[in-house]
Amino acid sequence: MGHDISGYNKAREEIAYIRFSMGNPYATTFYGLFDAYEYNGGVSGLGRRATYSISQVEKALEKYNQVFQTRASNQPNDEFSVWQRKEIREFIEKCLDTARKEGSVDVVYG
Repeated sequence: MGHDISGYNKAREEIAYIRFSMGNPYATTFYGLFDAYEYNGGVSGLGRRATYSISQVEKALEKYNQVFQTRASNQPNDEFSVWQRKEIREFIEKCLDTARKEGSVDVVYG
């Protein structure tokens, strides 16, 4: 089990992907960045799609910066944690690029 989360453009092409194993604490953090707790099934996503506007994805990026950069000294710096934070940021940035080009982006929480 795990969380397989994908971002899609209007042509339904996957533009971003991230995976969290069951029990990975970064999964809960990720859902929080998008205010998407209702899509979190605990051991995996619920397979539901959400559409986000430019401002909503910008807000997710702002939250990311608050959580991970403002409190950077409190964050673990082991290789996995650093990699996971980078993956989360890249997912958000790819979604933001798409939203800016197309007006919105879809995210499927599987």
